[in-house]
Amino acid sequence: MKKLSIFVVLLLVVAMLAACAAPAADAPPAVDAPAANDPPAVDAPPTDDDNGVSDVAPGRLGSLEFWTMLTGADGINMDSIVLEFNATNPDFTVNHRPMPAEDLYINFPLAVMSGVGVPDIALNHIERMPVFAENNLITDLSPWLAQHGIVRENYITRAWDMASFSGGHWGIPLDIHSFVMYVNMDLYEIHGNGELDDGIVTWDEIIAAAPGLVEADLIPFPITWARAIFLSMYGQLNGSLSTDGENPDFDNADAIRVFEHWQMLHDNGWTHMEGDAPWELFLGGHAMFVPEGIWMYNHTVQAGLNVRMVNFPVWDVNVKGNWTSSHQFVVPVADRDEDTMAGIFAFIDFVGNNSIEWARAGQVPSHVAIMDHAEFLNMPQAFLAEYDTELAMYDFKHYGHAVEALDAVFFEVLWGRMTPEAALEQAIREARDRIEMAG
Repeated sequence: MKKLSIFVVLLLVVAMLAACAAPAADAPPAVDAPAANDPPAVDAPPTDDDNGVSDVAPGRLGSLEFWTMLTGADGINMDSIVLEFNATNPDFTVNHRPMPAEDLYINFPLAVMSGVGVPDIALNHIERMPVFAENNLITDLSPWLAQHGIVRENYITRAWDMASFSGGHWGIPLDIHSFVMYVNMDLYEIHGNGELDDGIVTWDEIIAAAPGLVEADLIPFPITWARAIFLSMYGQLNGSLSTDGENPDFDNADAIRVFEHWQMLHDNGWTHMEGDAPWELFLGGHAMFVPEGIWMYNHTVQAGLNVRMVNFPVWDVNVKGNWTSSHQFVVPVADRDEDTMAGIFAFIDFVGNNSIEWARAGQVPSHVAIMDHAEFLNMPQAFLAEYDTELAMYDFKHYGHAVEALDAVFFEVLWGRMTPEAALEQAIREARDRIEMAG
């Protein structure tokens, strides 16, 4: 109980800070960007006015509340899936309540611990789930899976297995979503020099291409979501956030190497300038390469760009490494009857078996039903589905504390205001303080 009390205090502090601070400069656009507004109160979960989605009529047995962090272009696709499910006349209809990720990760624990306004289903990122399970915020789904036809064989193995820990199974994967590199193929036809011939772009190739791209008034490598860029590069070097699973210790030579590489790119004039919006520069045709998440694909479609997705750049052609996570359906802890649990699993199973709409958002659905779908196989992100054993999900249970501490220093290093050593020292200290506060 003491741990939960401290956890509540920490969440309240984070909520206050989120309300007072502007969004971080390196937050991922649209999908997971922190909000500068106050999160919804615990006893007033998101309403029609918050997200523009009207409540649907209850089914024969009622309706289910479904919280997600899908506030970007992909949220529209999830709305379509929910609408399609509700049209099947289910026992329980579903209300989709999207909110910014940082709001969700504050409101979700507070709702469960207060017992007020608890959603029936929520999406969590896999790396957040160990702490949520440890604090009794999400339900062990093991007793219900088989009887509702939810089995390991129907999902990408790695995404499923990451949700099995501490003697239970805590989530059902919606997708795997990776941070890759987009290539403007119209610009590549003019300025490319065979970098895509083998489907793998190396840092040496980017460095070789950079002077010519600058001469053409293009930015060789804009830095978008710094967190995912760092973790992709660091992961390729076998870096970890914690070697013992308990204490952050990412202040090492591999992390310094990543930061020094960033500084080299910036000092040569090969990244965007401070104050620029790197993703928007790519959408405007000012960069041939840009690192970004597959969930941003709809933006390139809307911009009319001819793009290709490839793996994130590598140090070594034999070591691929894209930061990859997984959205997982979880069931928040609350008293529910068997009919409600059946309704929850009916919705989750429907989404898995009808996930082509989720793929149209640029995502890689984790249900095997998608793997032979002709439309999916022709999508630019389809190549990622075959990397079942290579997913770089960061499963350190204090992942959130570690990466949020790192978020504060990424651009300080890039712009030369902090040395890599000083930045890592600060991030380690802050991560440890966060973990201690959380109990």
